[in-house]
Amino acid sequence: MFRDETNIDVTAGKGGDGLVSFRRELSAPRGGPDGGDGGGGGSVILLASVGESSLLRVGRQFHYVAEKGRPGATKKCSGRSGDDVIIEVPVGTQVFDRERGNMLYDMTKDGERLVVAQGGRGGRGNIHFATSVRQVPRKATKGTEGEERSLRLELKMFADVGLVGLPNAGKSTFLSVVTAARPKVADYPFTTLDPQVGIAEVDYGVTMVIADLPGLIEGAAEGHGLGHRFLKHVERCRCLMHLVDVSAHASMPPAEAFAVICDELETFSPELAAKPRVLVATKFEDEGDEERLKELEEAAGQRALRISSLQREGLKGVLGAAFELVDAGRE
Repeated sequence: MFRDETNIDVTAGKGGDGLVSFRRELSAPRGGPDGGDGGGGGSVILLASVGESSLLRVGRQFHYVAEKGRPGATKKCSGRSGDDVIIEVPVGTQVFDRERGNMLYDMTKDGERLVVAQGGRGGRGNIHFATSVRQVPRKATKGTEGEERSLRLELKMFADVGLVGLPNAGKSTFLSVVTAARPKVADYPFTTLDPQVGIAEVDYGVTMVIADLPGLIEGAAEGHGLGHRFLKHVERCRCLMHLVDVSAHASMPPAEAFAVICDELETFSPELAAKPRVLVATKFEDEGDEERLKELEEAAGQRALRISSLQREGLKGVLGAAFELVDAGRE
């Protein structure tokens, strides 16, 4: 299962209290102060990791609490600091403060760390309060409370190529054929309800990451259908592969289907609509598909690469065209 949004609460550990204590030994029955400091409370830290691909595991626990610091000890010994809580999240996770609504950080690199709740400071023992005037201080300070926060985590996936198109345009079938990914494939709209990611081998040792994303419908930019859940993932793809069904069984004429997707991308973000794009005519398997292909090319004003995922035709050329755009984007 996949999850790209979750809410969690985080609480850092309280700092340990400082200690009031005095040295008591046979050689020094009235020794000076020796109360140690309290340990610092543990913090709650987010760690971006390429080993995580979903927020599902993070969202299974609603409240993360770090350990408290231990109180100070005698003989000027400080208490042990509380252990931090490390929460691994996927690269591409955006962190929002749920109460204020502002974004705290965008975790875009593997290994990035973000302290989302700072542990409390340990209290000071009475050794810090001895002076020439007050040599027997009976004062120590309490540890401070750790920070508390309510967070919303949102994942925006990173991929080289994002597959866009109407529901049932052939995206899932294409991904299952060119990569080892196994998305659900069936002849009805919205088979893909969650993003699926696969790695395609373009040439020996040369690969690129392809994301099959939920299909778009008219009004997606306003949140209809799967709306923003889909579009936010497309923003981080280096290029788009626009798949259009040109078969006789298509749910919409190819030219109209092409226009719907273009309008939704433009409405959501002009920058998104301007991304490099490969136009692909899918399910090209009958002679009658040629006429519908020409209609698509006339509407798009560009050449469309034809493929049949079921018959394994045209796939290598499409991957090569996409890789050229990906490679240019990397440079």
